[in-house]
Amino acid sequence: MRLYRFLTGPDDSSFCHKVTAALNKGWILQGSPTYAYDAGTKTMRCGQAVCKEIDGLEYTPDMKLGDY
Repeated sequence: MRLYRFLTGPDDSSFCHKVTAALNKGWILQGSPTYAYDAGTKTMRCGQAVCKEIDGLEYTPDMKLGDY
């Protein structure tokens, strides 16, 4: 099964730590990161898609993807 997540966060070190933690759990970067202005909070936001292959499991919508 192939899993997909889209990580988001503020433009600060917490976002980098979130992506680093995912990479160290075996997630692979998918595509380019995004960077956009959030007019509601007047801050910059970052995003990065990640994917991961998991053998021996079948996908269900109730899975907590961050556990993998």
